[in-house]
Amino acid sequence: MERLHYGVAYYDEYMPYDRLATDIEMMQAAGITVVRIAESTWSTHEPQNGVFDFASVDRVLDAMHAAGISVIVGTPTYAVPAWMVREHPEVLAETRTGPGKYGARQIMDITSPAYLFYAERIIRKLIGRVCGHPAVIGYQIDNETKHYGTAGPNVQLRFVKAMRDKFGGDLGELNRRFGLAYWSNRIDAWEDFPSVLGTINGSLGAEFARFQRQLVTDFLAWQVGLVNEYKRPGQFTTHNFDFDWRGHSYGVQRDVDHFKASRPFDIAGVDIYHPSQSELTGAEISFGGDMARSLKQGGYLVLETQAQAFPHWTPYPGQLRLLAFSHLASGASLVAYWHWHSIHNSFETYWKGLLSHDLQPNPVYEEARTIGADFARLGGSLAGLRKINRVAMLVSSEALSALDWFPLPGGVLYNDVVRRCYDALYKLNVGCDFVHPDTEAKVLAEYDLLVVPALYSAPDRLLEKLNDFAEKGGHVIYTFKSGFANADVQVRTGAQPGLIERSCGVNYQLFAEPNKASVRFAGGGFEDLGAAEKEVGTWMELLTPTTAEVLARYDHPEWDGYAAITTNRFGEGTATYVGFLPTEGLLLRLFERVLREAGLWGEDQKLKFPLVVKSGVNAAGCRVRYFLNYSGEPAGLRYGYRDGRELVSGEDVRHGQMLNLPAWGFAIVEDRESAACSAAMEDGVAKD
Repeated sequence: MERLHYGVAYYDEYMPYDRLATDIEMMQAAGITVVRIAESTWSTHEPQNGVFDFASVDRVLDAMHAAGISVIVGTPTYAVPAWMVREHPEVLAETRTGPGKYGARQIMDITSPAYLFYAERIIRKLIGRVCGHPAVIGYQIDNETKHYGTAGPNVQLRFVKAMRDKFGGDLGELNRRFGLAYWSNRIDAWEDFPSVLGTINGSLGAEFARFQRQLVTDFLAWQVGLVNEYKRPGQFTTHNFDFDWRGHSYGVQRDVDHFKASRPFDIAGVDIYHPSQSELTGAEISFGGDMARSLKQGGYLVLETQAQAFPHWTPYPGQLRLLAFSHLASGASLVAYWHWHSIHNSFETYWKGLLSHDLQPNPVYEEARTIGADFARLGGSLAGLRKINRVAMLVSSEALSALDWFPLPGGVLYNDVVRRCYDALYKLNVGCDFVHPDTEAKVLAEYDLLVVPALYSAPDRLLEKLNDFAEKGGHVIYTFKSGFANADVQVRTGAQPGLIERSCGVNYQLFAEPNKASVRFAGGGFEDLGAAEKEVGTWMELLTPTTAEVLARYDHPEWDGYAAITTNRFGEGTATYVGFLPTEGLLLRLFERVLREAGLWGEDQKLKFPLVVKSGVNAAGCRVRYFLNYSGEPAGLRYGYRDGRELVSGEDVRHGQMLNLPAWGFAIVEDRESAACSAAMEDGVAKD
């Protein structure tokens, strides 16, 4: 998708009366260029087994094409019709809470032969019908797919087979690596393999979580394969990956390995929902966008984000514009709302769309009209934004699952540590990519700094790869609970933090819960931190340096002899280790120190949150910078870059002049005098 698109999900089947022509007229006025359809209405398209009715799809496709609006068609497989459950009750997933009950979406066993038979049939019928339609530009495969906790007999049998394959039929090896002698959990015959739902063994439980994630990867790849049989040149496949949910998009999705599951798709897609009104920070938009961009190392589609949604999310005036351009600033080429209209009944009645329940123009819709006009006018400069970052964060589904088995005090989870680290980088205006345990060393070498939060479970080869990264000149920041257990979630038998002790120059044998502990620094730019910012959170690893320099020790009457934060020169690089969960204020200061050492502190870091700057290179090879004000107060900044042009207003911007941003406002400056831009203009190649 090379052009910039503005879109909505549209469900003609849900409308209280026929208003397709009116909706299209209003979409055109708002600059809507693409709609998503069909992914939610299997029962409409197949009201009875083998009886198909695609009239609503045909009608929308024809009308949208006549209006010049493109369509993404979804495979309607995430919400099964009632007749299927009546005829094949086994399609409902059996989970930890028992057999499934019909009613909600996403309640099926994605390995059920009956479900897969009917899913394939509806996919082939629908995609075969629409693939030749000129309005169709792409296909969304399923919807926010996960494994839904499926763990019934069918899944258990597949898991046992997978374990036989993995361990070559050697039960002794399985027992040894998973420590199943504990509490007499040994399995001495494959026929005796118990349901994993009752296990108390973290190694076996984490292995089952890995297996369940693979079910999702396989299921999505299977659907992509079917759709690819019909896909025409110029059409694409995508999926709307979602995230850990804390009332909004929050962190790494525990039920899907996004990096593996995204591989068969042509372009990554994502759903991003976030706090709004006075709680709006933009961090969720940035986190989700950086993750989506990292999946395919390029542009991505925001297939769902909020227009109004919940009452506490109804955007303040100006916020909808800020949000739309925030997505573009992270590299999105489509911003689409869920959804066009508010639904008048059932579960999501109060999750409002761009239009309210009266289906008439409203202030949010009117603001959307300005966005659509700007997207159309500025698309040539804003589409195809390419970003090259020098900082990456390593996230691990395996570490997430493992740490879930051994929760930290206070209910702190893996994603809390991830977001504490990510949000600090975000507020420091540091561009960030995401990498994963299987990322090749040559790709890691493209970064100057790796941030590694709570890498609790990791294979030896990954830790050695990180050691090698530091030794060859990279900088690494580890948090507590890194390197502790191997890939089978067995705690390593040496001193912690295991193999990364070699690069970190520190080890520990003891850990404790903080009891009114804080940290004290020996200089190094931390002197002015307040007492509250020095508090130790959640966990204390009592660190003993071997070769590392101590940046901070615990300020505690009994633990004051132990280090809390260390840094170690290793080969040509450095490794910094943090033995506790730091406050945001402390982490901001620590990251600043490491960023300066790594040569990554520059003009962007002069801006302080709530001012956020993001940049990239557009298709013409010109540097584009977004200056975003996540505040209800006007803000000013001194423009410290090359001369350029502010794209929204069309005004020239000079080095050193003040840029004034309104409350919840933004500016976009295209640096047309940069060397990269000039070179691109000469040879037609965009360079960063």
